[in-house]
Amino acid sequence: MDRLRDVRDLPKAHLHLHFTGSMRPATLLELAAKHRVRLPEALSSGEPQHLRATDERGWFRFQRLYDTARSVLRDEEDIRRLVRETAEDERRDGSHWLEIQVDPTSYAPRLGGLIPALELILDAVREASEATGVGIRVLVAANRMKSPMDARTLARLAVRYADQGVVGFGLSNDERRGLARDFDRAFAIARKGGLLAAPHGGELAGPESVRDCLDDLGAGRIGHGVRAAEDPRLMQRLADRQITCEVCPASNVSLGVYERAGEVPLRTLFDAGVPLALGADDPLLFGSRLAAQYELARDVHGFSDAELAELARQSVRGSRAPEDVQKLLLADIDAWLTDS
Repeated sequence: MDRLRDVRDLPKAHLHLHFTGSMRPATLLELAAKHRVRLPEALSSGEPQHLRATDERGWFRFQRLYDTARSVLRDEEDIRRLVRETAEDERRDGSHWLEIQVDPTSYAPRLGGLIPALELILDAVREASEATGVGIRVLVAANRMKSPMDARTLARLAVRYADQGVVGFGLSNDERRGLARDFDRAFAIARKGGLLAAPHGGELAGPESVRDCLDDLGAGRIGHGVRAAEDPRLMQRLADRQITCEVCPASNVSLGVYERAGEVPLRTLFDAGVPLALGADDPLLFGSRLAAQYELARDVHGFSDAELAELARQSVRGSRAPEDVQKLLLADIDAWLTDS
């Protein structure tokens, strides 16, 4: 029988984590008290949320909670605290490389503007990385609910800081709203500037949204992508091109994409050869961080330690970590698996 090794000791990369959503519940409460922000019970209770965002009302409720949580991040000290604590939590879960996603326009009004906000976040990332040993980079994400012109502005900003910690460009929020091709110019700017294109697709919308990300946005990685399991030809395409899908099992259940954890098609995607990077998405709201996703793969989907190690390898290969960092992490993963 395969010995069950501690998944927290398994080196891995975390490629799907949102900035505000990475906050600790206790930190949310403390910052809310500091800035006298009134929190709804759904946030103050500290309990994981089940929001059923498969309908527009459910998604609106989720977005309102997220916006409220984000409103407690009001000054430099708050930003640095969040990033430092996130890095500490990543290290505890065995994450050696983190690519955290942020829309700086959300923080710009309180932090002096778009450029100061991004520069503060990048400086906080460097500081936290040095303090914890976790490699951290940033994906700048546009918002589907805003205009394509805003997305182009963000893409140019992201490219400007490509040599200072920005490695990719994303597109978040409800993928059922608007068309991917509306943002094609923004993604062209980002790709031309050397950034990874990593838009959300295949979560709330079906496999067609993954195809749109590939065809219209030149995606090199897909945020979520789990609904690709509904289309064998699409899965084959992702496998052939080795396009990593950032699958977030706990989030999928909390948002009602699947009723139960066992329905998340991890095994289907994995067996089809689609590269996967397990992610926690928004631990603040969904109640579980990165290691818990690996535990779910083991306990619910029957992944062996050898298969968990392969999931970790896929997360590393799908990252923008430098080649030497990837090589070391892959060797450490092998060591985890062979250690008796």
